[in-house]
Amino acid sequence: QVQLVESGGGLVQPGGSLRLSCAASGIAFRAFDMAWYRQAPGKQRELVAVISSGGSTNYADSVKGRFTISRDNAKNTAYLEMNSLEPEDTGVYYCNAALARSNLWGQGTQVTVSS
Repeated sequence: QVQLVESGGGLVQPGGSLRLSCAASGIAFRAFDMAWYRQAPGKQRELVAVISSGGSTNYADSVKGRFTISRDNAKNTAYLEMNSLEPEDTGVYYCNAALARSNLWGQGTQVTVSS
């Protein structure tokens, strides 16, 4: 079975932290770039962070310095560590794997930043 499963979302206060996980199965995980996207209500889905198969990273300007993307190839899992969360970070966060012929998406996990 080929799938990505996100976990770790929830409700957090401004300034708080969350760690999202993306567990992959059925793919050669270490061969593919992984990414996190998010979509706020009424807005387009946006790229948050990318980590290549080689471990290089890129971040949206809005999260740079606050979020960290990482991967553990032995566990077939990608992570998004989110610190200093702001209400503007609220949205559904999706894990993505850039496969050879298509993109594989997780089901999404809700992150709500509110006091």
